[in-house]
Amino acid sequence: MGELILIRHGETAWSRTGQHAGRTDLPLTAAGEDAARALAPRLAGREFAAVYSSPLTRAVRTAELAGLHAAEADADLIEWDYGAFEGLTAEQIQQREPGWELWRDGVDAGEDLAQVATRVDAFLDRTRPAVAQGDVAVVAHGHLSRILTARWLGLDPSAARQFGHPHPGTINTLGYEHGIPVVLGWNVP
Repeated sequence: MGELILIRHGETAWSRTGQHAGRTDLPLTAAGEDAARALAPRLAGREFAAVYSSPLTRAVRTAELAGLHAAEADADLIEWDYGAFEGLTAEQIQQREPGWELWRDGVDAGEDLAQVATRVDAFLDRTRPAVAQGDVAVVAHGHLSRILTARWLGLDPSAARQFGHPHPGTINTLGYEHGIPVVLGWNVP
Protein backbone atom coordinates (compact mmCIF):
# COMPACT_ATOMS: atom_id res chain seq x y z
CA MET A 1 0.00 0.00 0.00
CA GLY A 2 1.15 3.50 -0.75
CA GLU A 3 0.81 6.72 1.19
CA LEU A 4 -1.37 9.75 0.59
CA ILE A 5 0.96 12.76 0.67
CA LEU A 6 -1.30 15.69 1.54
CA ILE A 7 0.34 19.07 0.88
CA ARG A 8 -1.12 22.38 1.95
CA HIS A 9 -0.55 25.15 -0.56
CA GLY A 10 2.04 27.82 0.23
CA GLU A 11 1.30 31.07 2.03
CA THR A 12 -1.10 33.64 0.55
CA ALA A 13 -1.81 37.14 1.83
CA TRP A 14 -4.97 35.81 3.48
CA SER A 15 -3.36 32.79 5.12
CA ARG A 16 -0.79 35.19 6.60
CA THR A 17 -3.56 37.34 8.13
CA GLY A 18 -5.86 34.45 9.11
CA GLN A 19 -8.65 35.33 6.67
CA HIS A 20 -10.91 32.55 5.46
CA ALA A 21 -10.03 31.90 1.81
CA GLY A 22 -12.42 29.41 0.30
CA ARG A 23 -13.23 30.10 -3.32
CA THR A 24 -11.29 33.36 -3.69
CA ASP A 25 -8.46 32.56 -6.10
CA LEU A 26 -5.43 34.07 -4.37
CA PRO A 27 -1.82 33.91 -5.57
CA LEU A 28 1.04 32.74 -3.40
CA THR A 29 3.16 35.34 -1.62
CA ALA A 30 6.93 35.34 -2.22
CA ALA A 31 7.28 33.38 1.04
CA GLY A 32 4.63 30.95 -0.21
CA GLU A 33 6.55 30.38 -3.42
CA ASP A 34 9.78 29.82 -1.45
CA ALA A 35 8.04 27.27 0.80
CA ALA A 36 6.63 25.45 -2.23
CA ARG A 37 10.09 25.30 -3.83
CA ALA A 38 11.50 23.95 -0.55
CA LEU A 39 9.12 20.98 -0.84
CA ALA A 40 10.68 19.85 -4.14
CA PRO A 41 13.75 18.09 -2.65
CA ARG A 42 11.54 16.23 -0.15
CA LEU A 43 9.26 15.00 -2.94
CA ALA A 44 11.92 14.42 -5.61
CA GLY A 45 12.80 10.88 -4.56
CA ARG A 46 9.23 9.64 -4.58
CA GLU A 47 7.44 7.97 -7.45
CA PHE A 48 3.77 8.86 -7.49
CA ALA A 49 1.00 6.65 -8.83
CA ALA A 50 -1.09 9.83 -9.19
CA VAL A 51 -0.88 13.56 -8.40
CA TYR A 52 -3.92 15.77 -7.76
CA SER A 53 -4.43 19.43 -6.99
CA SER A 54 -7.22 21.80 -6.19
CA PRO A 55 -7.81 23.88 -9.34
CA LEU A 56 -7.28 27.15 -7.42
CA THR A 57 -4.12 29.07 -8.35
CA ARG A 58 -2.49 28.79 -4.92
CA ALA A 59 -2.61 24.98 -5.05
CA VAL A 60 -1.71 24.64 -8.74
CA ARG A 61 1.31 26.94 -8.31
CA THR A 62 2.42 25.07 -5.18
CA ALA A 63 2.30 21.80 -7.12
CA GLU A 64 4.36 23.28 -9.95
CA LEU A 65 7.01 24.77 -7.67
CA ALA A 66 7.20 21.55 -5.64
CA GLY A 67 8.01 19.63 -8.83
CA LEU A 68 4.60 17.98 -9.18
CA HIS A 69 4.14 19.07 -12.79
CA ALA A 70 1.65 16.35 -13.75
CA ALA A 71 -0.94 17.35 -11.12
CA GLU A 72 -4.50 16.72 -12.25
CA ALA A 73 -6.91 19.45 -11.13
CA ASP A 74 -9.84 18.03 -9.18
CA ALA A 75 -12.78 20.27 -8.24
CA ASP A 76 -13.56 18.12 -5.20
CA LEU A 77 -10.33 19.45 -3.64
CA ILE A 78 -11.44 23.12 -3.62
CA GLU A 79 -11.50 24.61 -0.13
CA TRP A 80 -14.70 24.89 1.91
CA ASP A 81 -17.06 27.53 0.48
CA TYR A 82 -17.18 29.99 3.39
CA GLY A 83 -20.04 32.01 1.88
CA ALA A 84 -20.62 35.24 3.81
CA PHE A 85 -17.53 34.52 5.94
CA GLU A 86 -15.17 34.59 2.94
CA GLY A 87 -12.29 36.98 3.60
CA LEU A 88 -13.09 37.35 7.31
CA THR A 89 -10.89 36.29 10.21
CA ALA A 90 -12.27 34.13 13.02
CA GLU A 91 -12.14 37.22 15.25
CA GLN A 92 -14.28 39.23 12.80
CA ILE A 93 -16.80 36.39 12.61
CA GLN A 94 -16.86 36.22 16.43
CA GLN A 95 -17.76 39.93 16.52
CA ARG A 96 -20.74 39.24 14.22
CA GLU A 97 -21.69 35.94 15.87
CA PRO A 98 -20.37 35.65 19.44
CA GLY A 99 -19.46 32.10 20.38
CA TRP A 100 -19.18 31.00 16.75
CA GLU A 101 -17.16 27.86 16.08
CA LEU A 102 -16.65 26.68 12.48
CA TRP A 103 -16.94 22.95 13.08
CA ARG A 104 -20.13 23.29 15.15
CA ASP A 105 -21.86 26.27 13.54
CA GLY A 106 -20.66 26.22 9.95
CA VAL A 107 -20.92 29.28 7.72
CA ASP A 108 -23.62 31.60 6.37
CA ALA A 109 -24.59 31.19 2.70
CA GLY A 110 -21.82 28.69 1.92
CA GLU A 111 -21.29 24.94 2.18
CA ASP A 112 -22.12 22.99 5.29
CA LEU A 113 -19.67 20.45 6.68
CA ALA A 114 -21.63 17.52 5.24
CA GLN A 115 -21.36 18.98 1.73
CA VAL A 116 -17.58 19.33 2.03
CA ALA A 117 -17.36 15.78 3.41
CA THR A 118 -19.38 14.47 0.46
CA ARG A 119 -16.84 16.02 -1.95
CA VAL A 120 -13.94 14.59 0.05
CA ASP A 121 -15.53 11.14 0.19
CA ALA A 122 -16.03 11.16 -3.59
CA PHE A 123 -12.37 12.10 -4.06
CA LEU A 124 -11.19 9.37 -1.68
CA ASP A 125 -13.38 6.77 -3.39
CA ARG A 126 -11.71 7.63 -6.70
CA THR A 127 -8.21 7.81 -5.17
CA ARG A 128 -7.97 4.75 -2.93
CA PRO A 129 -7.28 2.40 -5.88
CA ALA A 130 -4.26 4.56 -6.84
CA VAL A 131 -3.02 4.52 -3.22
CA ALA A 132 -3.22 0.73 -3.35
CA GLN A 133 -0.72 0.92 -6.25
CA GLY A 134 1.67 3.48 -4.73
CA ASP A 135 2.05 6.95 -3.29
CA VAL A 136 -0.44 9.66 -4.27
CA ALA A 137 0.27 13.40 -3.86
CA VAL A 138 -2.56 15.85 -3.18
CA VAL A 139 -2.10 19.64 -3.05
CA ALA A 140 -5.06 21.27 -1.34
CA HIS A 141 -6.18 23.59 1.46
CA GLY A 142 -6.20 23.75 5.26
CA HIS A 143 -9.75 22.96 6.34
CA LEU A 144 -10.31 20.61 3.42
CA SER A 145 -7.15 18.68 4.38
CA ARG A 146 -8.41 18.27 7.92
CA ILE A 147 -11.76 16.93 6.68
CA LEU A 148 -10.00 14.64 4.22
CA THR A 149 -7.86 13.30 7.08
CA ALA A 150 -10.90 12.62 9.26
CA ARG A 151 -12.62 10.78 6.43
CA TRP A 152 -9.41 8.84 5.58
CA LEU A 153 -9.45 7.58 9.16
CA GLY A 154 -13.17 6.69 8.94
CA LEU A 155 -14.15 9.41 11.41
CA ASP A 156 -17.11 11.75 11.35
CA PRO A 157 -16.19 14.92 9.44
CA SER A 158 -16.58 16.97 12.64
CA ALA A 159 -13.53 15.11 14.04
CA ALA A 160 -11.50 17.34 11.70
CA ARG A 161 -11.52 19.92 14.52
CA GLN A 162 -9.13 17.62 16.40
CA PHE A 163 -6.34 17.94 13.85
CA GLY A 164 -4.07 20.96 14.12
CA HIS A 165 -4.38 23.38 11.22
CA PRO A 166 -1.93 22.39 8.48
CA HIS A 167 0.58 25.19 8.04
CA PRO A 168 1.03 26.60 4.54
CA GLY A 169 3.66 24.73 2.55
CA THR A 170 3.74 21.63 4.77
CA ILE A 171 3.35 17.90 4.17
CA ASN A 172 0.87 15.67 5.97
CA THR A 173 1.21 11.95 5.34
CA LEU A 174 -1.64 9.47 5.57
CA GLY A 175 -1.15 5.77 5.19
CA TYR A 176 -1.78 2.38 6.72
CA GLU A 177 -0.43 0.46 9.67
CA HIS A 178 -1.37 -3.22 9.73
CA GLY A 179 -4.11 -2.42 7.21
CA ILE A 180 -5.64 0.35 9.34
CA PRO A 181 -5.69 3.95 8.03
CA VAL A 182 -3.40 6.18 10.12
CA VAL A 183 -1.72 9.59 10.20
CA LEU A 184 2.00 9.06 9.59
CA GLY A 185 3.12 12.70 9.69
CA TRP A 186 1.57 16.11 10.28
CA ASN A 187 2.77 19.65 9.52
CA VAL A 188 6.17 18.50 8.27
CA PRO A 189 7.97 21.42 6.56
